[in-house]
Amino acid sequence: MADRMPNAQVMEQSLLGSLLVYPSVMTDCQDLGLQPEEFYIPGHQTLYAAMQDLDATGKALDLNSVALRLQEKGQLEAAGGLDYIIALVDGAVSSAGVKTYIETIQDKYQLRRLIETADEIRETAMESADSLDDILSQSESAVMDVTRRTRGTDFLSSREIVDRVLEQLKELRNTSGITGIKTGYTDLDRMTNGFQRGDLIILAARPAMGKSALALNLAVQAARRNPGAVAVFSLEMPADSIMKRMLSSESRVQSGKLRDGRLSNDEMNRLFEAGNGLAESLIYLDDTGSIKVNQIFSKCRKLKSEQESLSMIVIDYLQLITGSRSDSRQQEVSEISRSLKILAKEMDCPVIALSQLSRKVEDRTGHEPQLSDLRESGSIEQDADIVMFLYRENYYDKDKEAQEQIEVVDLSLAKHRNGAIGRIQLAFEKGVSRFTNYASSRGDDVHAG
Repeated sequence: MADRMPNAQVMEQSLLGSLLVYPSVMTDCQDLGLQPEEFYIPGHQTLYAAMQDLDATGKALDLNSVALRLQEKGQLEAAGGLDYIIALVDGAVSSAGVKTYIETIQDKYQLRRLIETADEIRETAMESADSLDDILSQSESAVMDVTRRTRGTDFLSSREIVDRVLEQLKELRNTSGITGIKTGYTDLDRMTNGFQRGDLIILAARPAMGKSALALNLAVQAARRNPGAVAVFSLEMPADSIMKRMLSSESRVQSGKLRDGRLSNDEMNRLFEAGNGLAESLIYLDDTGSIKVNQIFSKCRKLKSEQESLSMIVIDYLQLITGSRSDSRQQEVSEISRSLKILAKEMDCPVIALSQLSRKVEDRTGHEPQLSDLRESGSIEQDADIVMFLYRENYYDKDKEAQEQIEVVDLSLAKHRNGAIGRIQLAFEKGVSRFTNYASSRGDDVHAG
């Protein structure tokens, strides 16, 4: 039986013998988080659990104490019997080398779990009536669970912590205090210290406010200024159209010219230059319509494994994602928003999800968005770490909108779980879908960095 699955039976015997001879070895076991179930031999599991019990109650960890504890619990025979336990002492190794033994025992346990998980996946694939996407998502999640192992850590002295924090502060001072993903938008980075990894960020607006354009600008800047890939999910616009928008914004060639092809030599040169820059950036587009939450997880896991890290995920937009069956659309959106927060934490990067606002905005004097305008679910506000609203006042004044090619737009942070709320202004060039820093005196351009 012992040779049918990956195991380290001899090392298990030596480690248990070392615990009986050198009780201090239990400290190494605790530090590395060794648990009874990680032993392959059932008797070894029983024996180690008894040793843990003795250690937890402050009692001596030796041959007599262990045998007595097992006898009291009626487990002496299950642990192999007294003669077997005595024989373990002969195989004890020096306490200096036990960490390698512990790690090997844990590695073999992980391999057994992986094999068991593979068997479960095979059985599910053979018999389940679930959709392929659901089965793939469950399988990926199960395999990811196998890789997670929590180990204990040592105490840190106040001196160590002080030195580390002061070093971090020195680095922050040299990087303008931006601790998260840099967007290049000066006021936005100052207010948020950069988008933080693990945060769910909702960018909401009524149609035609430019939220898709801003999201794409943020994706390009994140790819340019931070390590890691950027994933963009567009649920209603094909990838070629997205790239045309990016090319227009980066080259400042009017988007209409990319549709009709009436381009001068200078414009083509600018487009080629912008295209070369975008081609070198780690931006990955997915234009699957009505994509499911589990598909987003699956594709992001795959991309992260290929690129080592993600700096941002952009989803345009939340209400077009397909959730699992629910009693109501509100419940479905609630489930989706919770899943996107989990996605941000699992991928260790900010997730920017675009969201529509309800028509109540149009009925209100001033038309400025409020948190209550988020469509279909209050859980969007609850799950989000940051909620941003994009508002173009000129949109409601058609004469001004027609006259001004560059207009000032408001980006307000209505919710910021770990920082200040407030409003910043950006300059928006409508013809090229380009957002830049608004600075009337300096003419700052985020794209020039």
